[in-house]
Amino acid sequence: MKVRRFKVGDEAALFKVFISAIHDIASRDYTLEQIAAWAPTDTAPEVWAGRMRGLRPFVVEVDGGIAGYADLQPSGYIDHFFVSGAYPRQGIGTLLMHRIHDEAKLLGIGELTADVSKTAEPFFLRHGFEVVARGGPILRGVVLENALMRKGLLQGA
Repeated sequence: MKVRRFKVGDEAALFKVFISAIHDIASRDYTLEQIAAWAPTDTAPEVWAGRMRGLRPFVVEVDGGIAGYADLQPSGYIDHFFVSGAYPRQGIGTLLMHRIHDEAKLLGIGELTADVSKTAEPFFLRHGFEVVARGGPILRGVVLENALMRKGLLQGA
């Protein structure tokens, strides 16, 4: 496994990870209607590509293929954090989380935040995040339960 920066050309593989993470893993905590609203499989490739180029996520490769990805915005916000359903519980999420923490330290970011799915909440709790608020954003007319989570970081540690 190796972590690297996003590069142009990764977009289609990242879309597959996103779809798999939600359809194969998060589907245990969300209804079919919620999954379809959250991760429609008919997203326009150019829209997705633009989004990924804006996020510039870290990417985990396993045997030459992309198994997961996550971003860190300059504000400390983690917008996307997804591991493929083909690689659950194999340390990919932890590798990404460590890379995010390293990057936050480099950038002098004092706090990480993320809007986290019910599925990912236990993982984020294990990594020292706390629930700040519970939410119910509406996507395509469907309510998705999530939690705003935060973690303060010790600078100089």
